[in-house]
Amino acid sequence: MILPLPLRTEPVMGTLVTIQIVPEGPVSDAALDRAFTWFHQIETCCTRFDPGSELMRVSATVGTPITVSTMLFEAVRFALKVAEVSDGAFDPTLGHEMETRGFNREHRSGETVHTRLAAGAPPTWRDIELDEDTQTITLHQPLTLDLGAVAKGLAVDTAARELQPFRDFAIDAGGDLYLGGVNPQGAPWSVGIRHPLRDRQTTHTLRVTNKAVCTSGDYERPGHILNPQRPETRNPVASATVVADSAMLADALATAAFVLGPVAGIELLHHLEVEGLIFTADLQRYQTRGFSHVA
Repeated sequence: MILPLPLRTEPVMGTLVTIQIVPEGPVSDAALDRAFTWFHQIETCCTRFDPGSELMRVSATVGTPITVSTMLFEAVRFALKVAEVSDGAFDPTLGHEMETRGFNREHRSGETVHTRLAAGAPPTWRDIELDEDTQTITLHQPLTLDLGAVAKGLAVDTAARELQPFRDFAIDAGGDLYLGGVNPQGAPWSVGIRHPLRDRQTTHTLRVTNKAVCTSGDYERPGHILNPQRPETRNPVASATVVADSAMLADALATAAFVLGPVAGIELLHHLEVEGLIFTADLQRYQTRGFSHVA
């Protein structure tokens, strides 16, 4: 079957994912099928909302190395690298804390998830050990992994690699974007950055090609981004946007920058040579030196 319009939207990973291809010729259903398959496979592997997922199988075992798929191993390894470079501002061990705060409902079934952890010191990313030779993950303390700020970006990047033969395409996974090539008018893609306090208003328009743009903000789900060191502290940041070569990097760094705050967050983005914009709750603006080149 040949699609008259190579655009599709599907609910997956707790959001709506839209993929648009700007083709030079006809595009078959199979191309979009393959791209969306990655979203479903990564969700099945990396979700903490399904007790039977591979991620939750790891979370249920303490002290024993668990052999995992390459997909999960790479997602956790990337999360730990971001945790290290952000000095723990990004931490993939907050799943149980998120659950206790009410972020525990499976988006497809509506069922709530309850995990039981033995009492002990709060876990950190340092409680996770990886062995690349055996491709195993070992947890040294009871914890629930949460790859929410990694898995969706990984799915976007993997789908983008699937679509590379088309060159010009756009992927929107609930605001996590990857824009390949140019738009239907032959120009760089336009991306509006949402105003952190005013619904349906934007603050900037970016012009990007072959880049990911991801924003972390508290306006959709207040309280869903926690400071691992001080989870009870209200963050002064309203939103953090990052432009990077990959969605997984942009998504994770947007979360880390949100937690670090405007000054340390921008310093982290400068250190990693990506562009970004941070708004505080009182709308003070902080941006990287090169951000004006994409805005």
